[in-house]
Amino acid sequence: MSVPVVGAAGPFPVRRVYCVGRNYVDHIQEMREGDERDAPFFFQKPTDAVTEDGALVPYPPRTADFQFEGELVVAIGAEGVDVSAEQALEMVFGYAAGIDLTRRDRQRDCRERQISWEAGKSFDASAPCGPITPRAHTGDLAGAELRLTVNGEVRQSTPLALMIWNVAEIIAHLSADYQLRPGDLVYTGTPAGVGALAPGDVVCAEVDGLAPLSVTITESGDCHDER
Repeated sequence: MSVPVVGAAGPFPVRRVYCVGRNYVDHIQEMREGDERDAPFFFQKPTDAVTEDGALVPYPPRTADFQFEGELVVAIGAEGVDVSAEQALEMVFGYAAGIDLTRRDRQRDCRERQISWEAGKSFDASAPCGPITPRAHTGDLAGAELRLTVNGEVRQSTPLALMIWNVAEIIAHLSADYQLRPGDLVYTGTPAGVGALAPGDVVCAEVDGLAPLSVTITESGDCHDER
């Protein structure tokens, strides 16, 4: 799997997909779980869960509560382990808008049973990612805002500055447990406003300064790649 790179002839080959479990105070509050002072935790999605801008995403099986989570995605461009926050941004290749699609009822069941979130998070086409804009063209995005719309209606909107753990801190924490390498994508968490999706919905995620991402939810079993 690969993701297009803005202004480049070749794509970004995806190696691994990491996600921050919670990273905005308002989302922690709406989900009624955890404490904002808790250290960040991470889960993974399979590489082939990544879909590109314009994809058709089938409504997944075995759920009655299929939800969106708009996020900033960080593309890793260098190898590193146990990296300090001061050095972490040197590992960033670029940024993209992303959507962490979630079978919320399955996730809640996993949490209640105290087992891995995999059934709620790591299913087919669950990690749409927009084109990656190289960091050289974006800067640190300190003043950028994230927005997600469903059928043109704004459902999520937040300054990235409200992340509990910023990009450098996320990379530092993640690299303490894993050797990060070029090709890794890191979904940095979602703000409040998550909600349910239905077939026919058009979901768009945008981050100031980055290429937008748009996917369409289709009936269960439909092909997820319109190309």
